[in-house]
Amino acid sequence: MGNTVGFASPVPPVSGRQTVDLNRDWRFARGDVPGAENARFDDSTWSRVTVPHTWNAEDGQDGGGDYFRGVGWYRRSLVVPPQAAGRKLWLQFDGANTTAVVWVNGVRLGAHKGGYSRFRFDVTSVLRPGRANVVAVSVSNAPDATVAPLSGDFTMGGGLYRDVSLVVTDRVHVAMLDFGGPGVYLRQRDVSTGQATIDVTTKLDGGNAKVRSRIIGEHGRTVAQGTTGVRPAGTSVAQTLVIDRPRFWAGRADPFTYQVAVDVLDPRTGRVMDTVTEPLGVRTVSVDPDKGLHLNGNHLRVQGVNLHQDRIGKGFAISPSELAEDFRLMSEMGVNAVRTAHYQHGPRFYDLADRHGFLVWTEIPLVNLTGTDPGFRTNIEQQTSELVRQNFNHPSVVFWGLGNELWNDTPEVNELVAALTRQVTAERPGGMTAYASCCVWDRGTLNSHAEISGYNKYFGWYTDSTADFGKWADELHAADPWRRIGMSEYGAGASVHQHEERPARPVPDSDWHPEEYQASFHEDYWRAIESRPYLWGGFVWVMFDFASDGRSEGDTYGRNDKGLVTGDRAIRKDAYYWYQANWTRTPVVHLGSGRWTERTVPKTDVKVYTNADTVTLHINGTQVGTARSGADRVVVWPDVSLSPGPNVVTVSGVKDGRTHTDQATWTLTGR
Repeated sequence: MGNTVGFASPVPPVSGRQTVDLNRDWRFARGDVPGAENARFDDSTWSRVTVPHTWNAEDGQDGGGDYFRGVGWYRRSLVVPPQAAGRKLWLQFDGANTTAVVWVNGVRLGAHKGGYSRFRFDVTSVLRPGRANVVAVSVSNAPDATVAPLSGDFTMGGGLYRDVSLVVTDRVHVAMLDFGGPGVYLRQRDVSTGQATIDVTTKLDGGNAKVRSRIIGEHGRTVAQGTTGVRPAGTSVAQTLVIDRPRFWAGRADPFTYQVAVDVLDPRTGRVMDTVTEPLGVRTVSVDPDKGLHLNGNHLRVQGVNLHQDRIGKGFAISPSELAEDFRLMSEMGVNAVRTAHYQHGPRFYDLADRHGFLVWTEIPLVNLTGTDPGFRTNIEQQTSELVRQNFNHPSVVFWGLGNELWNDTPEVNELVAALTRQVTAERPGGMTAYASCCVWDRGTLNSHAEISGYNKYFGWYTDSTADFGKWADELHAADPWRRIGMSEYGAGASVHQHEERPARPVPDSDWHPEEYQASFHEDYWRAIESRPYLWGGFVWVMFDFASDGRSEGDTYGRNDKGLVTGDRAIRKDAYYWYQANWTRTPVVHLGSGRWTERTVPKTDVKVYTNADTVTLHINGTQVGTARSGADRVVVWPDVSLSPGPNVVTVSGVKDGRTHTDQATWTLTGR
């Protein structure tokens, strides 16, 4: 017996667009199952799952680099109400990793290669309204020489790990098969405080129609609109609208967005046959090689983090509430920019970035290696078009990343990156291309195709010391003063269970990653970035610990522990508070090494991260001293004596006339 899909009303509307959630009631089997595409196949013994789902939630993070990479099958039955007959029906997948093949009622609709972008299939001719239908999907995350990425230091979890839905449209509609894009594309020009010109391009499909576009501002008020004459199907309708005295999308200071509603109208009756609504953030962004990034003409220091779509115990299959929690943690730390390492993230991510006012560096999954199979070139070009078109209108997206840490600076690799640069520039005029470099000559050709140069540098972790970072940056800027330089990655590992007083640089692939070293690493790096105006900013590697099944280091194998927050989001590491004290006005008084509760040495440094005016240290109720916090938000009392047994360490700071306190108990033992 099929499941009737949940339309918002008893019957589908006679016009307009409706999206129906298909996340529930799936059956799943791991492994290739012959015949599972057939409508009459018996899947009664399969597991019941809800999408988002991945089969690598556990084995993809337990170490060994041996997580399952192969085929998994999903099936579900559904009944579409008979009133949907005569309308257009589409299956929409927000992400399936890595290759998905889709059948409806035993009919193969096609395959999609690429694990991080939305794709759709027209199912009008095979989905039977009023009767039971069977959707079967084969998903494989097995390595494939024709699909990017070919490599990556992260677990590539398989499955239907993002939403699945049924979209119902009129026969005449905004195009649905434009690389998964919205079919409506907004371009800004001649933007000033007095006026902004918006070019609206709508791709029309299915028949003749008029197109009406409206820009909707505060309180639902229409601030500009226009209607075309009759246009035939298969055309792109161009309209130009003007906003007087526009309100700008100003990042975290004011993430205001207009909404652009495009209606497809019946030319005879004026009936609305389809509507697509897209965000519009009026803004200008520029990057100067000496003075950094400017948003709407105002200098903005980029305080960024890298983010994987991953959570301990969940893998890629994260919920909307979990993603919202990630944005809350980033916001509270003072983040104003995010890099989506190393692939396109889901639609909700970009919506939240718009609303939070985060600048986004998004990225195609061109990581480490480029393929020699001709199919690889076709696939990465496809994924580039999907990235650009699906995220074309988001005001948050500032940088369009062309790849990450390609290991070979050969003519073939340069030709590919140059071609992708041209592709992005043609598809998204005005968007800034960016590339994240590592492991090749910093001033080489590979690092010069994109407009923005990002560098992944780990001085003080993998090589040398943190003191070498500033020297490297100054030499690069002096040699190539035209280059617009930022830090696309920098970071160090940290276990919240491992502690050491004034630690030396750990061995990266060892089991010893004391939290104190990560904290001092970030102190050194951000001081160096902040003091160099030509560095437009940086992206910490990484916001949250994440699964990388091949790693064997730190306190847990299968994990990259460079996060400022643990992978389960339960613990904010000391370095998190260093950034919060520097990047926000939120009162911060944080006692460093507070988790190091068992002590064996009677003298210790007491470090506090604070943006309070003054901070006072007490041990067992006795005042040790009061200090004024400096520009770097660090206060240290060196060689403070602990007494045998429990020591209650209390730090208190005054900010804006209010006292804030942090406290820990450190027990000194004889061992």
